[in-house]
Amino acid sequence: MIEFNYETEFALDNEAAISNWISDVIVSEDKKLGEINYIFCDDEYLLQINKEHLQHDYYTDIISFDYTIGNEISGDMFISIERVKDNAVDFNVSFEDELRRVMVHGVLHYCGYKDKSESDVVLMRSKEDEKLAMFHVEQ
Repeated sequence: MIEFNYETEFALDNEAAISNWISDVIVSEDKKLGEINYIFCDDEYLLQINKEHLQHDYYTDIISFDYTIGNEISGDMFISIERVKDNAVDFNVSFEDELRRVMVHGVLHYCGYKDKSESDVVLMRSKEDEKLAMFHVEQ
């Protein structure tokens, strides 16, 4: 089950398409969908989580809490809409594309992909691109 929660004025206009896509991504990695919660928030909300849970005092676009057990993918992903908007401008991509990249990035972490080393980052970006290509609005 995939749920979308909003702690800011933002709301997805295509929850069903996003949910179907995330489910397809999980299946494409030979995993099973457990429970994934996306929580969309603002910078200050996510900064507070970053400070309280990770002892980091800086803004970020996503913080994910992984509850995956075996092949069943589960977790909570907190996404700052403000950071995603800024990053979209910085990377010269649409807000929608950057948001989907962040959303699938968290799922790929749950599937076991890392982004600490240079080679991990290259693989993560490749996987993100592969999974973004799976998204279709009319699902």
